[in-house]
Amino acid sequence: MANDERGISTTERTLTSPNVIGGMTLMGGQDTIECVTGAAAKTTGISPTFLGLLAAEPLAGLSVLDVGTGWGRLALELAPRCRRIVGIDRERSLIEDARRRAAAAGMANAEFVVADAEACEYQTFTPDMVVAHLCMSDAIIERAGRALAPGRLFGFVAFEAEQWRETGRRSRFSYDEARARALLDANGFAVEHLEVDRDTRRYDSVEAALAAVVGLEDKWRSDGRWFRYIKFLEEGGRTLTRSHLIVKARRR
Repeated sequence: MANDERGISTTERTLTSPNVIGGMTLMGGQDTIECVTGAAAKTTGISPTFLGLLAAEPLAGLSVLDVGTGWGRLALELAPRCRRIVGIDRERSLIEDARRRAAAAGMANAEFVVADAEACEYQTFTPDMVVAHLCMSDAIIERAGRALAPGRLFGFVAFEAEQWRETGRRSRFSYDEARARALLDANGFAVEHLEVDRDTRRYDSVEAALAAVVGLEDKWRSDGRWFRYIKFLEEGGRTLTRSHLIVKARRR
């Protein structure tokens, strides 16, 4: 299955939230909202589909590079399965947090380095695989292409074009299917899996919808999204969409 390319598979779910917060957790420092409710709250916040795609690889013998690692969410999830994992991020405080978490968990094979994922070259870390979770750009794809040998894997979750569509402004970090495929192809990758995971959450009132994004108000005010979202709510809208692109591509 890992070598079979699969076409777009869009899963769209509309959920009703009777609760003001409705289980939505706002993840600081990233341009995203993670939805966690019930049993899902016990997970890492990473797509099980994405983790399954990575687990299909022979991780035990691989050195993995996690770009834009943040506090190590993905790196710490993969560390017990990998020979070695290196997480890089330009935010020193997040790297220090990741190091503390790795030390507390006794993960001696996990290393965290302060580095800009869009400026450094990944060959320095000699990766057998490059991964990223909600940290993606053209520069990252280009660097992964330069660093990986033929047959090696590049796996990532990125914002999809419909992310926060209710704000009327597409995220500058988002990709649609066509753009993602074109960039991957141009940088020497063959797509094996590309899927859109979309979750539209519906609220019972304006107050509930605003409560769900309270942690994003300052950011959205600065880029104009907040006023567009308020207009959307004033016109009767009561939804907020999270949309991610899940990709597994192999270096040709």
